[in-house]
Amino acid sequence: MNNSRWRKSSLSSDETACVEVLNTLDAVRDSKNPGPELPAPGLLALVRSLKSGKR
Repeated sequence: MNNSRWRKSSLSSDETACVEVLNTLDAVRDSKNPGPELPAPGLLALVRSLKSGKR
């Protein structure tokens, strides 16, 4: 079973186009054109770094 889901910022309204992130943090896409997904291999490391306060 595939548990992959797309998320967008809770600050975005339903009408607002924004970037969506795969819950595995492996890819991003444009919410108004969800077809092409862009691999984001460093996104997980970036999020972990930001959460830890490291630069």
